[in-house]
Amino acid sequence: MAELKDILYKVHLRSVHGSTNVDVNDLQIDSRMVKPGTCFIAIKGVSVDGHEFINKAIELGAIAVVCEVLPEQLNDDINYIQVANSAEAAGFMANQFFGNVSEQMKVIGVTGTNGKTTIATLLFKLFSGLGYRCGLISTVEYHVGDKVFPSTHTTPDVISLNSLLKQMYDAGCTYVFMECSSHAIHQHRITGIHFTGALFSNITHDHLDYHKTFDEYIKVKKSFFDGLGADAFAISNKDDKRGEVMLQNTKAKKLYYGLKNIADFKGKILENSLTGLQMMVNNDDVHFRLIGEFNAYNLLAVYGAAICLQEDKLKVLQVLSGVTGAEGRFDYLISPKDLILGIVDYAHTPDALENVLATIKKLRRGHEQIITVVGCGGDRDKTKRPVMGEVACELSDRVIFTSDNPRSEDPLEILADMEFGLSSAARRKFISIADRKEAIKTAVSLAKHEDIILVAGKGHEKYQDIKGVKYEFDDKKVLEQMFELLER
Repeated sequence: MAELKDILYKVHLRSVHGSTNVDVNDLQIDSRMVKPGTCFIAIKGVSVDGHEFINKAIELGAIAVVCEVLPEQLNDDINYIQVANSAEAAGFMANQFFGNVSEQMKVIGVTGTNGKTTIATLLFKLFSGLGYRCGLISTVEYHVGDKVFPSTHTTPDVISLNSLLKQMYDAGCTYVFMECSSHAIHQHRITGIHFTGALFSNITHDHLDYHKTFDEYIKVKKSFFDGLGADAFAISNKDDKRGEVMLQNTKAKKLYYGLKNIADFKGKILENSLTGLQMMVNNDDVHFRLIGEFNAYNLLAVYGAAICLQEDKLKVLQVLSGVTGAEGRFDYLISPKDLILGIVDYAHTPDALENVLATIKKLRRGHEQIITVVGCGGDRDKTKRPVMGEVACELSDRVIFTSDNPRSEDPLEILADMEFGLSSAARRKFISIADRKEAIKTAVSLAKHEDIILVAGKGHEKYQDIKGVKYEFDDKKVLEQMFELLER
């Protein structure tokens, strides 16, 4: 419980109708969750406008309403707060309502197109290994100390996020590592949270269904760093062509990592194999269990953050050398008989797919075939579909286009988008099989001794979203089943 006037601290008010000297039991942005004593915040979303549900919230017991546009008829028993931006107000209010706990922990945010989950997960595993009680908010799962919960979004909604931070604080967490998606930044879900540090991985073609232009996407990511305080640190990828742009207006301490350019945290890959990476990290020679150049970047970002957080470099490297990556990120298994290497990866952008396939090519010892199973999500950025198709065909020997999460779209139309504009060389390499299980089965049947199969796009996900229904589906389990059939 909190007094309304206290949780409105930092909110830009336009007008108040009623009183702010009232006790609020709960905050909600979903009218269906309102109960007596709730303050309902009406947010205009992408597909739903919360202002349309103000009366519903009042019927369910809301005592206060925060909105950008006041209803035509005001209820004398309700306290109305008109604000400039409801989403921004929700961020500040949720932060205050749950005790402003981000200022009492060290919260590290990770943003970028690819690598967010791995970096956040590695930080969580590293600092847990160093003896700290930590929280993790990622695409795969949420950790509150020893408890693990399935993830709902890359970054939860503003109320759930602040409630989660409060749970972490109450559980004794001193560090929180969280992914900050571009949607979350743009929708003010992380507004009001105090970040001790922030990391940038890279930026490539993604989410243009939402942000419309690549420049807008960059601007949103950059705004996260622009909002950091002078007491924070900001670490960016020096090898990404927009790595320096991200930090150009931040007040935070600027640091960089990289493999190619001069950087504060410099790496060099000495050896890259299925057993892991042998790397120079600044002047130290270390073996890591992760595979691929993209993971070398992730490891450097994590190392940099640990040094900024005043940890001993040798202890950091010692713990980090034994840490494994996030679920569904270059997750591999080998068939017992034919020694076929099966890799499951979340790669769902052209750049991520290119990175994974480039890593696989480097792991080849001879003339093993690379067979890629890949699809594109429905109701998402359509412009990347033909690019994904071209990348898969260019870097693989055989390709099977299939369904990812078609959502409300026709899977065959998505496949047609992936096939559109393919070069004649690419067209000789692919077949399309809409059923994902059949596509994986076909890939296994095509594979010969020691060939490599990549199943890309879904990674850790345990479902397939078709017409609003989430059907149970796990790429790794299906691949295991097909390997078992192969042995019979």
